[in-house]
Amino acid sequence: MSEKTNIPDQSQDNGKLSRRDFLLLSGTALGTAALRQVTKAPKSDRGASDNPEGKHRWGMIIDIDLCIGCNYCTYACQAVNNLTDEMRYNIVTTETTENGDEYFLSRPCMQCGSPPCVHVCPVEATYIRDDGIIAMDYDLCIGCRYCMIACPYDVRVFNWKDFSEDSPTVPLFGTPELPPRDRGVMEKCHFCSHRIDYGLERGLVPGVDAAATPACIVACPTGSRVFGDLNDPESPANRKLAVSDNPIRLRDELSTEPAVLYIPPRAKGG
Repeated sequence: MSEKTNIPDQSQDNGKLSRRDFLLLSGTALGTAALRQVTKAPKSDRGASDNPEGKHRWGMIIDIDLCIGCNYCTYACQAVNNLTDEMRYNIVTTETTENGDEYFLSRPCMQCGSPPCVHVCPVEATYIRDDGIIAMDYDLCIGCRYCMIACPYDVRVFNWKDFSEDSPTVPLFGTPELPPRDRGVMEKCHFCSHRIDYGLERGLVPGVDAAATPACIVACPTGSRVFGDLNDPESPANRKLAVSDNPIRLRDELSTEPAVLYIPPRAKGG
């Protein structure tokens, strides 16, 4: 894969989360397909309030000690969403513990239960689905970027240009699965909701069946990312939480209630 020189390098990313932000978090665990569905849904089908109470609540568990910083999650995301080098829904940074041990921190959209981005959107272009996924209506988005400013995780990106070619990560890490978005709109990770919807319609299980699971999960070579329904005690996500010590949520003090949880790095040799 060395010949794929135009694949973005994580060292070029400026959205690094500080070590302090990560280390000061409380150890709190969270509770026990049509292509156009990801870009627009009727308002009547949208979650009207925080903490959605649909049948499913999709979540992701990231085991930091298993992450090797290969960036496959980012590359697969770029391929499936057909993103340019400058646009990343998933960010991987190198961080350092208080003991001086380095680790990799992968940061997708947290799919917050109480999302600041939804609260500030003046046109309801950002909304909560019944399953907790924070989705975008690109037809309504006016590109004001209020959501970008409000997001405490720095995981929203603005589409600066029309892009009619294939992402440089295609076809090595996947092929585009979604229609192109117009220049001038905000974009973000959506847990590959088109895959989830497609899979559920066909009796597949997100987090178990690859066709119904986010691309970043499928691409991870070490199993550091686990996905599933947080409302289902037997889902892969909850099974991972059941055997993990002190899972945490980033910036939990803000009460955004992220659906992405982390298994923090263990001390080397400990």
